[in-house]
Amino acid sequence: MTAIYIDGRKHTISGGGKNLLEVCLSLGYDVPYFCWHPALGSVGACRQCAVKKFKDEDDRQGRIVMSCMEPVADGLRISINDPEVHEFRANIISWLMINHPHDCPVCDEGGECHLQDMTVMTGHNYRSYRFRKQTFRNQNLGPFINHEMNRCIQCFRCVRYYRDYAGGKDLNSFASRDRTYFGREKDGVLESEFSGNLVEICPTGVFTDKTLKQHYTRKWDLQNAPSICTHCSLGCNIIAGERSGSLRRVVNRFNSHINGYFLCDRGRFGYDFVNSPKRLLQPLYRSSKNSEQDSDDTEQILVKIREALGSGHKVIGIGSTRASLEANYTLRCLVGPERFFHGVNSRQHELDRKAISILSGGPNRILSLSECARADAVLILGEDPTNTAPMLDLALRQAVRQQPINKARQNNLPSWNDAALRESIQDQNGPLYIVSPKSTKLDGIAKETFHAGAADTTRFGMAVAHAISSDAPAPEKELSKEILDLARRVANDLVEAANPLIISGTTFGGSEVPDAAANIARALYQKNEGAALFLIFPESNSAGLAMMDGGSLDEAAVMIKNGSADTVVILETDLYRHLEPSVADRIFEKASMTIVIDHIKTPTVLKADVALPSGTFAESDGTLINNEGRAQRFFKVHLPPAGVRESRNWLRSITGASETETLDTIIKQLMKDMPQFDGIGKLDPPEDQKIPRQSHRYSGRTALKANIRISESKPPEDPDSPLVFSMEGVQPYKEFSYLPLVWAPGWNSAQAINKFQSEIGGPLRSGEEGIRLISPGGSVTGYRKIEKTDKVKNSGYYVAPIYHIFGSEELSSHAAALATRIPEPYLAINPCDAEKLGIREGSKIEIKCGDTNLELPVKINDSLPDGSVGYPVGLPGMPHLDLPGYAELRKAGD
Repeated sequence: MTAIYIDGRKHTISGGGKNLLEVCLSLGYDVPYFCWHPALGSVGACRQCAVKKFKDEDDRQGRIVMSCMEPVADGLRISINDPEVHEFRANIISWLMINHPHDCPVCDEGGECHLQDMTVMTGHNYRSYRFRKQTFRNQNLGPFINHEMNRCIQCFRCVRYYRDYAGGKDLNSFASRDRTYFGREKDGVLESEFSGNLVEICPTGVFTDKTLKQHYTRKWDLQNAPSICTHCSLGCNIIAGERSGSLRRVVNRFNSHINGYFLCDRGRFGYDFVNSPKRLLQPLYRSSKNSEQDSDDTEQILVKIREALGSGHKVIGIGSTRASLEANYTLRCLVGPERFFHGVNSRQHELDRKAISILSGGPNRILSLSECARADAVLILGEDPTNTAPMLDLALRQAVRQQPINKARQNNLPSWNDAALRESIQDQNGPLYIVSPKSTKLDGIAKETFHAGAADTTRFGMAVAHAISSDAPAPEKELSKEILDLARRVANDLVEAANPLIISGTTFGGSEVPDAAANIARALYQKNEGAALFLIFPESNSAGLAMMDGGSLDEAAVMIKNGSADTVVILETDLYRHLEPSVADRIFEKASMTIVIDHIKTPTVLKADVALPSGTFAESDGTLINNEGRAQRFFKVHLPPAGVRESRNWLRSITGASETETLDTIIKQLMKDMPQFDGIGKLDPPEDQKIPRQSHRYSGRTALKANIRISESKPPEDPDSPLVFSMEGVQPYKEFSYLPLVWAPGWNSAQAINKFQSEIGGPLRSGEEGIRLISPGGSVTGYRKIEKTDKVKNSGYYVAPIYHIFGSEELSSHAAALATRIPEPYLAINPCDAEKLGIREGSKIEIKCGDTNLELPVKINDSLPDGSVGYPVGLPGMPHLDLPGYAELRKAGD
């Protein structure tokens, strides 16, 4: 325990390794700062966090120090409120504000600006500078970020985050004499997948959300709710903001176990699918197979559905990896457990269920996303995290610094002294090894890489496991000396590490790759119980659906083909994303009635006999389970539009049951029927306090409908949560873990989160969302059997799946800003194979894979192995292929 004295008051703190600013903020003191950030550490650049330090209790003079650069020591005495310190800070802010424009009323950052907060906190009221200000030309930085350089105070946070933390290269500081410019060398789209975090990193209005700007919405006019990102399996926590029935923005919601202070650009800007012109907003009905879809009365459609389901028809249900646990369970209850199928093909179904068995049956620790950042040796087996689980990329960029940082600490450099640490370690990185079909964005920080297909990836993983422990099964096929040597180097680095981590997943499609990853982790566990495993799933609730009994989409297609089923209820699933087009077409041809519940007009919706409009994540409540088995709750930010209902409510309407049944009631029945989900009831927030979705500054409620009537109507009720659609309730939410917004007196920006944390960077005082449903507990010595590493028929060119952060994920592809970043359809091929086929960059190539024939333009990729091609998954216009697989190629026109 360490005792320190702040303005004569004694505080006892536990743990060391913190700087004085962190401790003061953790204790609840208001100390202004700019350049420091909890995730970035200290550089002592802005001089705003000054305090006075005294030698001992007899020292009356003291000296001014920067609290962010001052280590905490036992007996330390400081003053935050000393008059000399007050004057010093006031002078500093005065200098910083010399060139800052007087544009708070029109600034997009107004109302949640850290500069505003710190200026008021410092007591700076009037400017003495009356001369010409420096001005700069703003840049076009792409569809996500708006740039207003004249508001800059040169805190350097942006480049420290973008370059040092996120690994971006195209944003920098450009200085000449007393002029410093933060931007790109020239106008252009910011290349980093994490550029959107500049919006919250920047303490002023230099970098703001361009997707919000187009709505002309002020921050205090947004109605907010806590939610979960639906664009990958990591389960990052978000706050969604709405105005006038339109979702306007998404910002980060702090969770120390998962995303911490940051989001990826897909999670931050992909929300706009909620406002897409392709939204399904009214029920559609097709009177016969050859007729067109048309809108009809909702109750009439429900009557027709009930007649169809109750007239001896054989009904099956197809669940969804992007729908809530409760919606999938309600469908399962409607059709019966034996007639419930997962909305994924047989290969993905096998992989997802295998991943769940690996996580629950093995001895290894299952790391959370934030824990991945503390791993000191990493092997990625068959995944491209940047594009399939983007925030894992950001975590791994911190992980490669762990070994060099640990060495630097031996020179008494504290972990918070960012500038000194970076100067000490320079470009050193710890061991990161990547085995993937082609080059990835992380290759630049990897120690070594190996590009291979699924079979070779599996064999390499087996070789690594066998090199760690001779008890692990060796690959059945002899590997080259070069590859075996690489496997031994990987094994050696993993064994020597204190916190080794194996990353794999189910998006690559190689059915035995996760088994190989599990064997490596088990072999490591025998030598180091800290060895951990991290598996990536394709979608936001892939893990949740895999934990629920059910067959695959291919099995459902077979039942329809042979007449065992003739009526299908499809929940938030586009069949054409999971089945080859010919197979999906046969389902609609053979089924007498197809009923689809979804919120986007997918090809499946457009072919359905009945389409019912469901609420999106912003209009629904429910539970999702992320890749580590952590169940998390999301809440509606506003009511669904007229004619739209939550998926589970549509399903209850079909059965004729009451739609007023609360979410808690469904959850209780779910836990009773399926014990594997026991515990999600603990996610229920307390009912004894009402939490406002609107801030206490929310304005214009009456004016919104002044053309109809002046008086304010009664806010709607939400029986599924304690969140209320008003500004009345408990604020500032300090005892509520589901934060709808972050605010504290004097702290209006995202930096207010320090008022809710038990310590800076630590968990929330009220606890954090999420309950782990999966716990390791299998045998240490039981290795997984890998009988055959290549189950795919070997004929023609090997086709590997390629993912894109913008375009491969279904929902975000409908967001207007992200749509501009989606690449055009193409096929990737290596230079040698391109030469054999007589094609070049941009040429057209014909590909035949299964029953699918395509003609695509070619992109040359020299990282692909000979005999391999890369097929971009999910891009608009790219039909589903069962990958990995083999295909025939030829030059178009031959």
